[in-house]
Amino acid sequence: MTEYLPEGKRIFEEENRRFQSDPSYLREAMKTGRILEARADCCDARHNLGVALGCMRGVIPREEGALGIREGSVRDIAVISRVNRPVCFIVTDILTDENGAEYALLSREKAQRRCLEEYIFKLRAGDVVNARITHLESFGAFADVGCGIVALLPIDSISVSRIEHPRERFTVGMDIRAVIRSIENGRISLSHKELLGTWEENAARFSAGETVSGVVRSVENYGAFVELAPNLAGLAETREGVRAGQQASVFIKSIIPEKMKIKLIIIDVFDYQYKPSEPVYYCKARHLDHFLYSPPNCQKTVQSFFRNL
Repeated sequence: MTEYLPEGKRIFEEENRRFQSDPSYLREAMKTGRILEARADCCDARHNLGVALGCMRGVIPREEGALGIREGSVRDIAVISRVNRPVCFIVTDILTDENGAEYALLSREKAQRRCLEEYIFKLRAGDVVNARITHLESFGAFADVGCGIVALLPIDSISVSRIEHPRERFTVGMDIRAVIRSIENGRISLSHKELLGTWEENAARFSAGETVSGVVRSVENYGAFVELAPNLAGLAETREGVRAGQQASVFIKSIIPEKMKIKLIIIDVFDYQYKPSEPVYYCKARHLDHFLYSPPNCQKTVQSFFRNL
């Protein structure tokens, strides 16, 4: 089966470039229905995309620019916004223009439809997939799960530790892994926190008596919650002037697995914006039915279930 990758993952592959390097190879790709990828470099007044192939120009007609354009369920911005970005496509024909130059007719819509039918619609809740962040909103991150088909990763599913905005975890273009939460009426919902490790796995990185770095996530009247890792936070004693979003140096007083608590003392806080780093994944499985975050002997149970619809 064809490997359905997020757009941008295939563009620099040697095989992808080879099929665009000569008209004979491009005809071979057309005959076999191979999905290729190249950069869209313009969009004309009729919203047809121009694509820079290696051996000739390519054109993606407006109605072939994205799933839903032809039916009117998707706006033309889905096509226009692809300019200067990689696009996947299938070669549907090779024609000759009025000047005798060959050009290729391409379809992104057909590549996306095949991705849906042969890959996306066969996924089940709990399947772990590769994705690429496409844009960020206050309520969540959008990620390409294959051929430009985008899924939503809600903000509360990004990590156990709460964040104000997805930009605190991700940057556009970042490659991630995610869990299929649901596929309903063509809408794909993802989760991410289950791949970032259990409480015990994260807590094992730290020891009482250490002073470590963290991020202040919230300040309450009984203390400040400081994130030590995306799936791990501790409670620090209150201190004047501490604000959410600040970087913190904290002393670890104690780690209590049975209560799923880490007690901290804030040594120092300061304002500084770090660029999000690549996620560290503890889970290497291809599928999850159940994720138990809390320690087995903990008084409180925190878990996720993934059930096929």
